[in-house]
Amino acid sequence: MSDQKISISNGKLNVPENPTIPFIEGDGTGVDIWPASQLVFDKAVEKAYNGKRKINWKEVLAGEKAFNKTGNWLPDETLDIFREYLVGIKGPLTTPVGGGIRSLNVALRQILDLYVCLRPVRWYEGVPSPVKNPGAVDMVIFRENTEDIYAGIEFAAGTPEAQKVLDFIAKEFPKEFNKIRFNTKEKSEDFWKMVGATDVKTDVNVGIGIKPVSLSGSTRLIHSAIAYAIKHNQKSVTLVHKGNIMKFTEGAFRDWGYAVAEQYFGDKVYTWNKWEKTKKEKGEAAANEEQKAAIAAGKIIIKDSIADITLQQVLTRPEDFDVIATLNLNGDYLSDALAAQVGGIGIAPGANINYITGHAIFEATHGTAPKYAGQDKVNPGSVILSGVMMLEYMGWQEAADLISRGLEKAIASKRVTYDFHRQMEGATMLKCSEFAQEIVKNM
Repeated sequence: MSDQKISISNGKLNVPENPTIPFIEGDGTGVDIWPASQLVFDKAVEKAYNGKRKINWKEVLAGEKAFNKTGNWLPDETLDIFREYLVGIKGPLTTPVGGGIRSLNVALRQILDLYVCLRPVRWYEGVPSPVKNPGAVDMVIFRENTEDIYAGIEFAAGTPEAQKVLDFIAKEFPKEFNKIRFNTKEKSEDFWKMVGATDVKTDVNVGIGIKPVSLSGSTRLIHSAIAYAIKHNQKSVTLVHKGNIMKFTEGAFRDWGYAVAEQYFGDKVYTWNKWEKTKKEKGEAAANEEQKAAIAAGKIIIKDSIADITLQQVLTRPEDFDVIATLNLNGDYLSDALAAQVGGIGIAPGANINYITGHAIFEATHGTAPKYAGQDKVNPGSVILSGVMMLEYMGWQEAADLISRGLEKAIASKRVTYDFHRQMEGATMLKCSEFAQEIVKNM
């Protein structure tokens, strides 16, 4: 098969009939999950397009397999291929122990500037869930992928680097320095004496982390979320933040979000910022009528919610959320909390996308589970559903729909892998490879 590459022009992907797509098998259970997933992808494409389309898979190396073969956890060749071919998919990767790369997943996202971590969350009928009404959960999270804590700017307590930062703050920002509780040896010593420690610690042991949040980074993330909401006929986009405390980072994210909505999307949206202005000028009743009219006209409501309240409300009022745009750490919490509501991270799909350049890597969101590697046991659902997202991104909706349908029917028939089997009554336990075949059978 010839080497056909996906390209992008004027913001639109150009996908050939037989595109080459790089993949990373993944560490641990990747040896089981990837072959099962590839079978599903290939069968869906073949069935959807009667053999007129086919994916040419190209393996690239990362993680333990890469390290064992090349001595490098993330070879430059792998990054070059992802840059060249735009769209790829990967299984779970091990985070190296010790120095060097903090996280392979983070490295891939940052090096390729995949600024959107896209996490759709929905329930498939029959999947065991700890909540009463998991079907009410149907939302998409746009999590910023390059800033906030993902910048990884930290200085370990007691190091010269941390002390240098502390000295700078003490000199240039003394008011802020005083907010650091144990910022001197004397204060640290007083604490250890107070708790009766015999070995008094006199060092300044304060770890320092820096949380960068930019206008540019926030704008592109929120713009992508609103554009997605418009394309998919969603009712609302919620900006999730902790701006009541972090006013100049997360609070700025909220403010910039409203500015993005009003500046770039005009009459297609109605913002709570606009509601507040109308309330101030004409009163709350007028603001409510204005919003009601906007909803009736089919405009998307752009609103915001404090992060801790959001974590409560996605549990108690999930129907209030459609698309969520948020910073990195908030998105991490929300993604996993929501995954638990619909059956666990084992079948949660994910994608890392740069909508400007077209680059995208779709991925399993769970860990490597090395103790199960090679046992043909684990659920391949996370990679399979990530592949559904990839096919949708490519515009191959027919193949994506076949896989979703096959998965739904397999679960509904209670022919599932061990993780679901142990929570279902009257279920039949299948191997990883058998579950993939079951999905194909039900397409």
